[in-house]
Amino acid sequence: MEGGPSTHDRPAIFTAGYEGLVQDQLLDRLVSAGARVLLDIRAIPQSRKPGFSKRLLAASAEARGLRYVHIQALGTPKPGREAARAGRAAEMEAIFGQHMVTPAAQVGLALALSLALGAPVCLLCFEHDPAFYHRRIVAGLLAADTGQAVIDL
Repeated sequence: MEGGPSTHDRPAIFTAGYEGLVQDQLLDRLVSAGARVLLDIRAIPQSRKPGFSKRLLAASAEARGLRYVHIQALGTPKPGREAARAGRAAEMEAIFGQHMVTPAAQVGLALALSLALGAPVCLLCFEHDPAFYHRRIVAGLLAADTGQAVIDL
């Protein structure tokens, strides 16, 4: 076969939300699933939940053998986060869709694509409810380009 690995040989794209979890639970899921890169796609990588702010999460992930990468440009803009908190999923998706055509988001998506092709990645955001998490949109865009499976952890 010429041209490199087929889509069947490519690792899955995992997604996870940490709402309702403690850090060890999240990292256990990622390691058990075979993720190698924790791809934090929060616009603001800070959290009131202990263990989920960028520096501590990165250090803890790396201690477990996971590479940590934050791509701020793939986070939901503030109006989209406000819509999600207010329970307006369609509005959040529309705002995020408009954001994803910006040059910064396209650069972030290209970086995520290169990472996803190289190793099993897990896209991380806060939300547990699929109606409100933007990681499924990002994962869908990546999978549309690569043919990779998407698995929510």
